[in-house]
Order: sequence, then structure tokens, then C-alpha cells
Amino acid sequence: MSNSCGARRRRPIYEGFRALSNLPDHLKGLLITGLGVIILSPDSLLVRLIGTDAWTLMFWRGLLQFAGIAIILFCFKGWGALGAFRAIGLWGLPASLCLAASNVSFVTALAHTTVANTLVILAAAPFFAAILSGIFLRERVAFRTWGAIACTFAGIGLLVSDSLSSGGLGSGSLIGDLAALVAALSLGASFTILRHARHINMIPALALAALLTAAVAFPLASPGSLSETQFFYTLLMGLLLMPLSGVLIILGPRYLPAPEVSLMLLLETVLGPIWVWLVVAEEPGRMTLAGGAIVVAALVIHSLLALAQERRLRSAGSLAAAPGPP
Repeated sequence: MSNSCGARRRRPIYEGFRALSNLPDHLKGLLITGLGVIILSPDSLLVRLIGTDAWTLMFWRGLLQFAGIAIILFCFKGWGALGAFRAIGLWGLPASLCLAASNVSFVTALAHTTVANTLVILAAAPFFAAILSGIFLRERVAFRTWGAIACTFAGIGLLVSDSLSSGGLGSGSLIGDLAALVAALSLGASFTILRHARHINMIPALALAALLTAAVAFPLASPGSLSETQFFYTLLMGLLLMPLSGVLIILGPRYLPAPEVSLMLLLETVLGPIWVWLVVAEEPGRMTLAGGAIVVAALVIHSLLALAQERRLRSAGSLAAAPGPP
């Protein structure tokens, strides 16, 4: 009796996975990556609520994200999760290093330059992903993707224009700007590697990257300095939101080209300030709203064009496969 009840409870989950597996690859990638970005979007709000130094936050984020991903792997694979870490092979190491480098350099950028400078430079990640994919994967980047990248640059520029006008371009340190550039390049490189190794389960590589991030931050961190409230928000972010969003986003390059995954991640730049606005009443400026609208519109139009092209290709393939007249 209990087994039949358990089967009934699990059936909706299995039916959901079956329905997802039947979707076209591009739509599947958009749904998986988009859900991951939405789950990640309260990240900046939680950072604001925690209010600790960057290195302590990075240490706990890395350590808890590693624990969260390990729990997810154990739930799905049991003790076979240990074999999943070995299965990432040689491509797992550069993927982990690139992801860890992106995390560390992003925090370094925020510590040395303005948030505005960091966001503008980080918006170059899809551009780097497009170049690296073209060079190493021989993937032709669609014209619509280049157009979306250009619109995203414009939208991010508007989004941070208020901060730039108040602080000035000269307010950022060169070290911080270079660190932000390294973060953008590392992010683009990581998605290019994940796209190349899409036949491998790279979720353990994300766990290793989180552990590497915690190890780098530990010498400069003060792990025992968090209050109970700060630690609760850190647990929510590091043990729940970061692992879930990370697992979903890391699956994106299986179904989407690396530049498109990088473009989807920029949606978090738009959604993050909205969460801050709703919870702590920090109202975004008109330029922020305008820039966010441009980014969202560019991503929506790009996705619709890609889905329409995939539908045409599938229709043409089915027509070609149909038997001719007797």
C-alpha cells in the first residue's frame, strides 16, 4: 500500500521530467536556464541583507554551495555521486577553474571598483563566449545573437548610467576594472567549456569550483563574525538558492550555445534591483528601468527568433523525411 502511495506521489515529478524531455532543445535550454536565473535573482538582495565583508561572504557562499550541490547529487545518485566527480574527467578541471576564477575576480572587482563599472564590464561575458565558441568550437554565432549582445550592452549602460554620472568613470580602480574583465572572460570561457563537454555531467565541476572559491577566500575571511540573522540569510543563499540555480544554469550549455547562456545570465542584473526595490524600498531610477526593459526585450525577441527558426527547421526536416507519392 505504501509503495503504491509513494508511486502516486512521484508520478507527477516523473511526468514533468518526461514532458520536459519531449520539448525542442532550444526551448528546453531556455526554460532550464531561465528558471535558474530567476532562482538566482534574489542573490543581490540577500547580499544587501547579510551586510558582511566580501571575503567572509564568498567563503560561506562557496562552502555552502558545495554542500548543497553534494546533497543534490546524493539525493539523485546515492553513493554513485562519488563516481560523478570522477566522471567529469579532464574537462572538469578547466571548467572548475574558470568558474572559480569568475567568482573570485567578481568579488575582487566589487572590492576595488564601483558596482557600475563591474556590471558594465561583466556585460562583455556573452561577447567573450561568442568569440571563444567561434574559435574553439567552430560554432557560428547567429546574427540575432550579435544583435542581442549589442542591445544588452546598451541596456546595461543605461542601467548603470546614474551610478556612473554620480561617481564618475574615474572613481573605479584599474585593478578592480581588470578584475571585472577577468570575471567576464572566465565566465565566457566556462560556458564554452561546458558547451564542448555537454555530453558529460558537469554539475560536480560546479561543486569543485565552489570549494575552490571558499579555499581562496578563507585566508581573508572572518567566518565566525556573522550574527544569527546574517547566518540565516547566508544559509538561504548558499545552501538553497545558489546550488539550485547553479545546477540549472550549468545544464544550460547542453541545449543552448554558450553566448546565449551568458545572455540569459544578464537577466539577473535586471531582476536583482527589482527584489531590492520590493523588499528594502530602494527604488531604481528611470534609467535603471529603461535599461532593464531594453535587456529584457532583447532577450525575449532573441529567444522568439531562435524558437521560430528551430520550428522551421523541424518542419523542413519532417517534410523531407515524409514518404513521397507512390
